[in-house]
Amino acid sequence: MITSRRNALRLALTSVLAATGCAAQEQDATEEAAEEVATEQVVEDATASRQAITDDTDNGHAIAVSGETASYQAVDVTKTGDADGDEADFYGTNAAVYAEEGATLDLTDVTVTTDGVHANAVFSYGEGTTVNISDSTIRTSNNCSGGIMVTGGGTLNATNLDIHTTGNSSAAIRSDRGGGTQNVAGGTYVTDGTGSPVIYSTADVRVSGATLTSTASQGVVVEGKNSVALADCELTASNTTKNSDKSDWYQAVMIYQSMSGDAAEGEASFSMAGGSLTNTVGDILFVNNTVATIDLSGVDITNEDPEGVLLRAAAAGWGNEGSNGGHVNLTLADEQVAGDIVVDEVSELNLYLREGTSYEGAVSADTGAAVYVELESGSTWKLAGDSFVTSLTCDADAIDLNGFVLSVGDATYAAGTASTGEAIEFTVASGGGTGGAPDGMPGEPPDGGQGGPGGEPPSGGPGNGEEPPAKPEGSN
Repeated sequence: MITSRRNALRLALTSVLAATGCAAQEQDATEEAAEEVATEQVVEDATASRQAITDDTDNGHAIAVSGETASYQAVDVTKTGDADGDEADFYGTNAAVYAEEGATLDLTDVTVTTDGVHANAVFSYGEGTTVNISDSTIRTSNNCSGGIMVTGGGTLNATNLDIHTTGNSSAAIRSDRGGGTQNVAGGTYVTDGTGSPVIYSTADVRVSGATLTSTASQGVVVEGKNSVALADCELTASNTTKNSDKSDWYQAVMIYQSMSGDAAEGEASFSMAGGSLTNTVGDILFVNNTVATIDLSGVDITNEDPEGVLLRAAAAGWGNEGSNGGHVNLTLADEQVAGDIVVDEVSELNLYLREGTSYEGAVSADTGAAVYVELESGSTWKLAGDSFVTSLTCDADAIDLNGFVLSVGDATYAAGTASTGEAIEFTVASGGGTGGAPDGMPGEPPDGGQGGPGGEPPSGGPGNGEEPPAKPEGSN
């Protein structure tokens, strides 16, 4: 059909132009016509070469790979149908694209669209399973439907994805019980739902060169002994809604231990190097019921909420009352940052200012709190209010009192004096934070957590860092 159209067009143009004696114009017009036809053919061929794969069953998959190597390119995947919470969130039931049992699945130039409850888009389950996905688009529109997800020790490598989720409890970069590894390079990741941070980590998650935006939830949530590392990313968080009454605060980054069994107990980690972190509502950082190490280096940090703080380490509704504070090692390197720090009576903080960091803010510590501040030579602290620390290390010219009072233990710091102190050593006991488990009852996920439609998390079972959960017999 294309060939006959080309020949007919050439003959017609040749006849007309020859009659007018325009030989040069004939050649140009003929070439333009050939290019136009060739372009049409490329478009038609590209459209014809894409494969459509659909699944509309409850608990089903559009693509499923088990224990083998498979690849898909130029595929449009559509998934509807629903599933129950634990089977979908832990084991990948009802995911549009699913890999398990040590499979390797390569995906290039695919689109994945889901519209079902617990219909995650792309899911890697189990140790030894790897999904590689690049240059692809993902859209999920119902609740509990993440973009890319790992559990049970699976691995997922993503490059240059465009992910947008609109349902509740639907993180764009999502993980759950048993964790795994997610490596993400480039792309755009947006979430609109309540309880839908861009990243929810019960895994080890590394993201570089990406744009991350949440319009209703935290930007990042790290649960338990897991990590998120961002490099040269643009993170914007607008945590305007809650899916739990366990916390009074909104924040861009939340680090906690829920006691649900989804994540192993131990030190959590969040780091960000380069890029920007913009928060529109509440605090920048919140740590509760766990030990956390936070490293920020060369990040452009902006808090648009004048009432928000840089860091809040405090008790909330997870863990045992009286021992469920936040225990934080916070390092600011090559930072120019302002914002207060709040540490409640059951929390602790080691604050390190390094590599020429300039910090302006007040450190507000309740009675019983322990706070150590260390300023490396060349770094400075300008007080923005009366402050209290239990121990301090600094050069004589490192601190600008700015008219306020700095108390160090029982003494008042004198301007222009050097000080040598000692950092706090944190001890984590069973049960998250520094206390025991709560009377056998699992906690709820945070504002941004990943429980079922009602917000209740599953109970029991190990989290990341321990043996991954076995898939129940007969599940898919």
